Amino acid sequence: MNREDFPLLGDDIIYFDNSATSLKPKCVIDKIRDYYTNYPANAHRGDYDLSYKVDQEYEETRSLVKEFINAQELEEIIFTSGTTEALNMVVNGFFAPLLEANDEVLITTSEHASNVLPWFRLVKTNNIKVNYIPLDSNYYLTIDNLKKVITPNTKVISIAGITNVIGDIRPVKEICKIAHEHNIFVVLDGAQMVPHMKVDVEDLDVDFLVFSAHKMCGPTGVGVLYGKKELLEHLEPMILGGGMNESFDNPHEVYLKELPARLEAGTRNIAGVIGFGEAIRYLKEIGMDNIHKYELDLRKYLIDKLMPLKHIDIINIESDSGIVTFNVTDVFSQDVAYYLNKYNICVRAGNHCAKILKSSVGVNNTVRISLYFYNTYEEIDNLVELLSDYDKILKEMI
Repeated sequence: MNREDFPLLGDDIIYFDNSATSLKPKCVIDKIRDYYTNYPANAHRGDYDLSYKVDQEYEETRSLVKEFINAQELEEIIFTSGTTEALNMVVNGFFAPLLEANDEVLITTSEHASNVLPWFRLVKTNNIKVNYIPLDSNYYLTIDNLKKVITPNTKVISIAGITNVIGDIRPVKEICKIAHEHNIFVVLDGAQMVPHMKVDVEDLDVDFLVFSAHKMCGPTGVGVLYGKKELLEHLEPMILGGGMNESFDNPHEVYLKELPARLEAGTRNIAGVIGFGEAIRYLKEIGMDNIHKYELDLRKYLIDKLMPLKHIDIINIESDSGIVTFNVTDVFSQDVAYYLNKYNICVRAGNHCAKILKSSVGVNNTVRISLYFYNTYEEIDNLVELLSDYDKILKEMI
């Protein structure tokens, strides 16, 4: 699907590491080049035509993001450097001043480091508790298990919409409903969700959503923090400086701008934001429902091909996303990645920044195939052919 739009795919590369970052279509590359070539001015600074052009393109991306996730206000869209920065902004800027000793945050063992470590810091600084929602036998988060661990001290549920190793799609809307019935905030890590399926923040009723451009055909160094406006109004800026203040005469007279500028200090990644806008246009043209359906079809094809191979241990057979995680019997995961790399196949191996998942899954490292709409059945056939020959794998590891 749309393979001709991706320059790298003409070089005999099979790219299966889309959960780490996606490839970039030519239209996004051209859009970034156009900015640097034809109007490389700063944003929200100048009183001249080039700067006005930058402002227009930059804010058009904000409008595109708002529509893409169905936010209600432009002020609810904050540009960040990515999911990691956005999560740290939420934890440190909103929850650090709010949470007190023995308040509880619920996460799962399958969360990415970016949705774990900021909360761990609050354990030290605020004396909060971080507890885990148990996973079921498929390593899924279930509503029943969530209900079992909510306590009067629970103040936040912070989870990925789709996890980056197991690839399970969480029942976010129902989680938000239950959470809000108990006056609990919900923070949603959408890094693996927003690039692959429709996400409607109004329908989900999520309090905060974070995601990255580079996982959805956009540039690196750009991300989004969405928050309900009434909550963002109370989020303390992590960074102070140019572009986010109205005036300052002394330490006691510092006046900050309104949202979203208040949370976007300094010169942003302007080229990246503008390129991100083009990526959103591109994905909308393909259609998020089409992308999700095609990925599921590819995944089923891959699972059906891998299942008969006795030396392949699939960790997440049942997941409803484009992520397939497995190991080869008696072969270290990164050795498998090295073997596939010899044949120009790019996969991820290791713990995938989910370093506490081993307590649930029982293995430290795995090989991950993460699919996107430009992958093909033929590429899967090439992968499976290489994985089918166990003797060949062992021989090439010597």
